[in-house]
Amino acid sequence: MTDVSIPRHVAIIMDGNGRWAKKRHLPRAIGHREGGEAVRRTVKACETLGIECLTLYAFSSENWKRDEEEISDLMSLMRRFIEANLDDMVEQGVCLKIIGDYKAFQPDIVEKLEHALAKTSGGTRTLAVALNYGSQQEIARAAAKAAAEGEVSVESIEANLDTANLPPLDLLIRTSGEVRLSNFLLWQSAYAEMLFLDVLWPDFGEDHLKAALDEFARRERRYGGR
Repeated sequence: MTDVSIPRHVAIIMDGNGRWAKKRHLPRAIGHREGGEAVRRTVKACETLGIECLTLYAFSSENWKRDEEEISDLMSLMRRFIEANLDDMVEQGVCLKIIGDYKAFQPDIVEKLEHALAKTSGGTRTLAVALNYGSQQEIARAAAKAAAEGEVSVESIEANLDTANLPPLDLLIRTSGEVRLSNFLLWQSAYAEMLFLDVLWPDFGEDHLKAALDEFARRERRYGGR
């Protein structure tokens, strides 16, 4: 029997890399690098804690507005992260999925991502990474596809979302103390529990995730009922 006190699908808005670096008088690139270490810890913690699917907001469609140097740093980090962690993902049984238009990235990054998607396809746990992702755009695309197929309904839109093959979202976490969704999983969050934490993302670890799961277990999910 499935333990309903443990969420099948957890999503995280990984916020606070820049502020983490600023507090330490370090370049933002160092904050992003430490944020990558937090990703590694969190993926491993999900295995330990029995979470089936983890979705991470890595690069939004609005992040292109950042300055060129920071975007370049983020792209370099993405390359290194894939290269350094792909074998570990395979060993841990992680199946990588991408939501968003990742093909807008530079060709070598697209190639690395597609290699990682293929190499991890046999995994039994899902790591979904949102890259060049915006939820409003996703919903608009899904509605247009549903209309082209001849029926616009809740079910037909859901079937055309980037997350169509993922479990329903149970818990959404945002770090850094900010309290907003920032165009992330708007449709999927309709009945998800939400938790906003003061911890900056580079400091996030298994203990924070355990505490979030404890809070989730205390909540009563009624889906509009009594």
